Amino acid sequence: PPAPPLPSVMSPSRVAASQLGQQGSDLIVPAGGQRTQTKSGPIILADEIKNPAMEKLELVRKWSLNTYKCTRQIISEKLGRGSRTVDLELEAQIDILRDNKKKYENILRLAQTLSTQLFQMVHTQRQLGDAFADLSLKSLELHEEFGYNADTQKLLAKNGETLLGAINFFIASVNTLVNKTIEDTLMTVKQYESARIEYDAYRTDLEELNLGPRDATTLPKIEQSQHLFQTHKEKYDKMRSDVSIKLKFLEENKVKVLHNQLVLFHNAIAAYFAGNQKQLEQTLKQFHIKLKSPGVDVPSWLEEQ
Repeated sequence: PPAPPLPSVMSPSRVAASQLGQQGSDLIVPAGGQRTQTKSGPIILADEIKNPAMEKLELVRKWSLNTYKCTRQIISEKLGRGSRTVDLELEAQIDILRDNKKKYENILRLAQTLSTQLFQMVHTQRQLGDAFADLSLKSLELHEEFGYNADTQKLLAKNGETLLGAINFFIASVNTLVNKTIEDTLMTVKQYESARIEYDAYRTDLEELNLGPRDATTLPKIEQSQHLFQTHKEKYDKMRSDVSIKLKFLEENKVKVLHNQLVLFHNAIAAYFAGNQKQLEQTLKQFHIKLKSPGVDVPSWLEEQ
């Protein structure tokens, strides 16, 4: 006899029913009867998630490698085995700048010593003038003699204070030139020298790789070394350009500042020892120097504005 026809709907087993029931919990049936899935399983994007610890470890590895290469380059240069890139013209300008800085620092120390000694002398002259003035009032028979000396010492003290103001202005300007302007340029020079060492270190590394065999193992290393060499070469060229520009502007600024300050120093000293009080005061007015009156406090910031 022919086989009975299969039913059009098969009843699911208990296992299938339980699986369908679990999946049904993730579904919402809207009014129209269409099911919409609202939940999904966890999605991991391994390429987009970055581990901070791994990033720090990679930075430390790069820093260690760079430090090793630079240290090896420095030792090779000191031992006379490694080659170094030298810009003769720029190196000569840097050497002159460092030598001038030492000489300007010596002038600054001597000017500060002169200022201290002059301050002590002016203080002594002022006290001596007060002593003469007191004796002039108490010694009638020597009234005129004590009076002359009192006036002389007070005039010398006044001129000394004027000269002291000019010297202190000279010291402040030279100090700014030496310890700020020149020092800022020397900081750029240090950065340039560090960039030069890195450039030579990676240049030496690339040259050593090019002398070796070229195969599937070494070619990726050569390409990476070429990329690093080009990066440090661009940095070196930029720092060399920055140093050249700063040296040029420093020379112009140095000449202008020292010209004015040396004229001030000369005119003030000459007028003081010539006893020309008017010329001494005129020198300070020419350079817009204001003297602090005895017993007067420094004006506040608001008063200066």
